[in-house]
Amino acid sequence: MIVRMTASEGTEPQAGFTDRDEGRPATESVGERLLGALLDRVHLIAPRLAGQLIAQEARIAGATDVSIHLQDLEQLTLRPLPGPGLVGDPLPIDDSVAGRAFSTEESVEEPLADGSVRLHLPLLDGSNRVGVLGFTLPRLTDYDRQLAQRLAGLVADMIVTNDSYTDAFTRVRTAGPLSLSAHMQWQLLPPLSMSTPVLDLSGSLEPAYEVGGDSFDYAFNEHVLHVAVFDAMGHGLEAATMATVIIAAYRNGRLADLPLTELYPAMDQAVATSFPGRFATAQLGRLDTETGILSWVNAGHPPALWVRGSRVMGELTGPVSRPVGFGAGTPIVQTAQLEPGDRVLFFTDGVVEERLPDGEQFGEERLRELIEQTTAADLTCAESVRRLSHALMAARSGRTSDDASLLLLEWKGPSRYDELDRDIPEATPTG
Repeated sequence: MIVRMTASEGTEPQAGFTDRDEGRPATESVGERLLGALLDRVHLIAPRLAGQLIAQEARIAGATDVSIHLQDLEQLTLRPLPGPGLVGDPLPIDDSVAGRAFSTEESVEEPLADGSVRLHLPLLDGSNRVGVLGFTLPRLTDYDRQLAQRLAGLVADMIVTNDSYTDAFTRVRTAGPLSLSAHMQWQLLPPLSMSTPVLDLSGSLEPAYEVGGDSFDYAFNEHVLHVAVFDAMGHGLEAATMATVIIAAYRNGRLADLPLTELYPAMDQAVATSFPGRFATAQLGRLDTETGILSWVNAGHPPALWVRGSRVMGELTGPVSRPVGFGAGTPIVQTAQLEPGDRVLFFTDGVVEERLPDGEQFGEERLRELIEQTTAADLTCAESVRRLSHALMAARSGRTSDDASLLLLEWKGPSRYDELDRDIPEATPTG
């Protein structure tokens, strides 16, 4: 029911919504009808029908052959949402037009023989890559491009929001059998990537369908990025259960704004109490995005790699604190001054300790070579991590006997503008 308030007597009627840039009354355009219809209806339908609703409304607006592809957990394939009104087959990310839109995070226009144009638009939830929206239009104008990009943004939000209410989208993304431990870890993860004008970040878990004790977490609060990488002792369900407690303790302490010197003991106590005699290695970090100062506690992890100008310039070395769960008390906090464009790669021991078919250890030197190759291509952190993860898997001939996690962050430099300024370059969508 709509309740309308009556204006006081003697007052002049005021204009409603207006276009302040042009000074004209607001009118409903094709774009407003399309986006408005989706916003009006999405909360009224069953969550599993969100994709079909998108296809239906896009067809009414003149689009044909609507497809919605979601990335699978391994980030190898784009898998289509099924249902009436939707088309599409599984597509490789590395060798398809839709995959190019996904990996570059920019729209791709594909001219067709009949003169029409097929658009492939990355689905970005915030800055996290969800998949690709595709459809065909008989012709293409700048207005169509703008509307298509806004439609893709709304579609991404609709998919992510409705994913909380149904298993339909997770089933599409899951290309193989998922172990119980892996299911627990994927449920705990934050979005795989985040990008802002001052920082870029992305992580990955391997093996995607069987991971047990590895995990990572992050949060960007005020001007501080909080990051953490964990490796719980053991494998399978037992390790995943411990990782769940560790992440809960980390988030609880982070929400309380505990400094690293207090956050580490709080996590240590949680593990020691819940899992006597067991432990987890960890890296806890905080990046001040105004100054570029990175502070961290290394609790038994391999040292992170420091990358500048596509070259590994060194490691974040120094005294190592005892693993979480061993009751070590106050940790050793270390700091480093990053320069704009610097990247830091955190990783678990499963990345470098895997044995190759000839019995030789994979080793850090190979990891250094691969990260230099992937960062030299001037890719986003999300695409760098995706390619690095697959390059690591290929170099190990598909062998993954232990969990292997990566978390890559880049400090772009302090913000030079009002973060809400509409005219700064970072406020303009790509593509």
